[in-house]
Amino acid sequence: MERLDEQPAETLVQGLGRWNTHIGFSWGPGELLLFETQYPKTDNAHLATSGHIAFLRNDDDLYSPVLRKLFNESHGIFVGLQKSGEEASSRTRKAQLVHVSKHYRSVLQACMQEMHKVASSTRDATQSAKYIEQVSILSAMELCWNLCEILFIEGATAGSLLVLLLDWIRLHSSDIDNIAEEVLKSESPLKHDKFWDLITGYVLQARMDEARQLLAKEAAVSPSNRSMCRVLDDLLKKMPRFNSQTLTEFELKWQHWREECERHLQCETFSSSPHMQTICKVLLGAEDTLLEKKELMGTWYHFLVSQLLFTHPTVTLAEIHSYAQSSLDVFYAGDSSSEPLDNVLLAAFELDIHQVIKEFSIVTNNWWFVAHLTDLLDHCQLFQSHNLYFGTNMREHLLLEYASGLFSHHSLWQLGVDYLDYCPELGRVYLELHMERISLSTERKALKALRICEQRQMTEQVRSICKTMAMQAMSNRRLGSALSWSIRAKDAAFATLISDRFLKDYCERGRFSDLDLIDNLGPAMLLSDRLTFLGKYQEFHRMYNDQQFEDAACLLLSLMTARIAPCSFWLTLLLDALPLLEQQQVIFSAEQTYQLMSCLEDRTAAKCEPIQSEENRRSQDSSIENTKIEMLRLALSRNLARAIVKEGTAQT
Repeated sequence: MERLDEQPAETLVQGLGRWNTHIGFSWGPGELLLFETQYPKTDNAHLATSGHIAFLRNDDDLYSPVLRKLFNESHGIFVGLQKSGEEASSRTRKAQLVHVSKHYRSVLQACMQEMHKVASSTRDATQSAKYIEQVSILSAMELCWNLCEILFIEGATAGSLLVLLLDWIRLHSSDIDNIAEEVLKSESPLKHDKFWDLITGYVLQARMDEARQLLAKEAAVSPSNRSMCRVLDDLLKKMPRFNSQTLTEFELKWQHWREECERHLQCETFSSSPHMQTICKVLLGAEDTLLEKKELMGTWYHFLVSQLLFTHPTVTLAEIHSYAQSSLDVFYAGDSSSEPLDNVLLAAFELDIHQVIKEFSIVTNNWWFVAHLTDLLDHCQLFQSHNLYFGTNMREHLLLEYASGLFSHHSLWQLGVDYLDYCPELGRVYLELHMERISLSTERKALKALRICEQRQMTEQVRSICKTMAMQAMSNRRLGSALSWSIRAKDAAFATLISDRFLKDYCERGRFSDLDLIDNLGPAMLLSDRLTFLGKYQEFHRMYNDQQFEDAACLLLSLMTARIAPCSFWLTLLLDALPLLEQQQVIFSAEQTYQLMSCLEDRTAAKCEPIQSEENRRSQDSSIENTKIEMLRLALSRNLARAIVKEGTAQT
């Protein structure tokens, strides 16, 4: 369900059994669930009320200020990725995709940190709990994205795979750092109960340098353990690390080091120190010892990486899935009730990207993660052969869903446009449907929508937007705006209707509103005859005000004889000729005067209703109109006489 920009309208529903109540409902971009409630209005984002009705939404993420930053910034990354062409070198392309993936994760991390700050500063316990929950979701997103980056985008090989997984564990496991803060801030760190847990935790994460520093402190204050500390320090120092050497060289070094660890354990070098003996067993990857320390790891995937570190550091992508399932079973001691996040990570270790997308779609309540990750992996050519049964591929389907959610927001809808632009099969259809349903709450928003449609040559949507805005302006009595929108829509019928409203308004007020618009119609006046008349009629007034009487008279006569004015406006046009007829100089010739007389007789015979309001029409005395007609006849007769005399004098 998607949130609406406005509160639903309230409708009275009668005859519902013994209930008579007000039920508000409104159709939005998605489904909407309404039900009767007695709850008062609150500011709770999950529950809004209108009268006796509450409507629920599950897309509150769109309305979180922090998460809106995530949507906005990731949009730029997405568009940049689509515009980047395929590189000639596949290695260069791979590096580019890894960079894009890290960019997405950096945005996620920044959003997570800001959300954490908001949660800490919020005094409302309920709201704070909501923010904390959102932090955990963002953390899960970043955890899964990072793992997918290692397994699918990096495509790490043997040796380097474990190095990347160790970095992954260190980044997402804060338990050891919390223990370190607790121990090192104590008055006597070496006597702290968790001192040796801290050393063991460092070893489990391959942070050997930090573990050796603590061992050095132990050796400095404990002469009896000094020799054992030096031996353990030497083992930690010698532990091979995969870098630029060949895989064979690394395996030889690692095997030699492991044999040395076994020798010290068999010789009971650390027999007088259970803590150091435990660490030596950890270095050998003893499963029972690792399980004893699983509270230091916290998660089965930490256990997996630590176990591989000491048993199979050259694990490959093809092998890791079997270790992952085994670690999950052992860590939870056969308990089959795994968490949803466990299912996502396990699917990733099994290299089943489709299952990863499916599982995470269940975990999260928005499409951001799956849409962007799928798009990125599609650029890695991992979805080329996977089409859905309804005719599109997984990438496009998820982008369509994500973009549809954005369109339900009053400002994020503009981001959704770009996502639909990069959906080659159904994106255009979705965009047309969404643009038709978008709420045109302001003229600014309408202009944005119009520009989007015009850029994409969406003719029908352009016309629909313009007609909608014209109707809104018309209902608000903003005739100039309504006329402007109807012209943009190229709607001749509606332009004619608005032109008639302009003429009616002129009859009521004696002047035109929005003169600038009418004066600058230009070629647009050719859209309809009535609009042409409106533009030319205003031009007549301008000529008259500039005392261009002869030109004004010719234009006025042409407007009457062309019959493009409504019949009900003919009397007004004839009355406009009255001042010209009363001029000292003769403006209308005899022939023109005959034409005016003919128009007057046609008007009298037509019995047209004048364009006036109903109230004015009721109060209008028919004798007034008769008086005006008689005045016109008198003025036309006098002008005819003057014109005949003038023309006769000119001939002699």
